[in-house]
Amino acid sequence: MNDDGDSLKATFRWLEIADGPRCLLATCPISGHNANELQFIDWDEVNTFKTQKRTDEHLSARWLLEQALMEWGDLDCSQLTIARTVERAPYLQAIQGLWIQPQLPAISLSHSQNLAAVALIEQGWTVGVDAEPFDRPPASTVYDMMARGEELEQLKEGALDALWAWTSKEAIQKAARKGMHLNPRDIVLNGLDNKNEISIENTIFQLENLSNREYQITLAWGRDVNPIRSPEDDLLDATREAMHNGDDWSVGCSTVRKNA
Repeated sequence: MNDDGDSLKATFRWLEIADGPRCLLATCPISGHNANELQFIDWDEVNTFKTQKRTDEHLSARWLLEQALMEWGDLDCSQLTIARTVERAPYLQAIQGLWIQPQLPAISLSHSQNLAAVALIEQGWTVGVDAEPFDRPPASTVYDMMARGEELEQLKEGALDALWAWTSKEAIQKAARKGMHLNPRDIVLNGLDNKNEISIENTIFQLENLSNREYQITLAWGRDVNPIRSPEDDLLDATREAMHNGDDWSVGCSTVRKNA
C-alpha cells in the first residue's frame, strides 16, 4: 500500500447544472490500497487481474467511490454493494436481505493512466464519465471504428477533436448502460463546439467537458428512462401497496446477506 498522503486525496467537483439534477465528479490519482479495508470489492474480479497496475486501478476507483458517497451524504456504505447489469454496467444496490430502499445515486467509474474518476447523479437520472490523458489521443487508425460518414471525415480533417469525441462516446455508452453493446458509430456528435445533446433511443444525453490540465474528462447525463430494479424492490413495492390498500399480506424471505 502506498503511504504517500497526497496519493490518497480525492478532489470533488459539484456540477452546476441549470434546473438539473444533483451531480458530483470525484477524481484521485491511481495508487495502492489495501483491498481488505475497502467496501466495494469484487474478489472474483480482483483475482483475475494479471498485473499490479490493473489491481491498483480497480482498488483506486472503488476507494474513490467510497469517498464520493461520503461526500454525497446520508448513505451508509456498509449497507451497499455494487452490482452489474447484463451489459456489465455498475450500479449501487442495498445488500440483499436488508430489505431497505435507500435513495441511491446512479454511478459511473473510469480510470486512465494515473487518474481514477467517479461520477454520481441523483436517482431518476443516469450518468457516464470517461477520462483520457491529453498526451494520448486516439490514433487515426481507429477513427473508422468510432465514426462514419460526415463525422468520420471531420475527424480525418481535424475539424472534430478526436480525444473529445472518444471520451464523449465512451461517456454516453456508460450513461446508456450499454458499453460496447452500443456501437460508437451510432453515437453522432451534433456539433464542433464540444457542447452537445445526443439522442439515443428515447433518451437525450447532455455532455459536459470537465477537463483538467492533464486529462480530457467528459461527462454524459440524462433521464433514467429504464431504471434498474431488483426483486426486493418489486416485493417491497407490492407489500407497501398491499398495506396501503388494507389487503391481507405476508412476506416470506429466504434471502441471505451474501457479504456478511
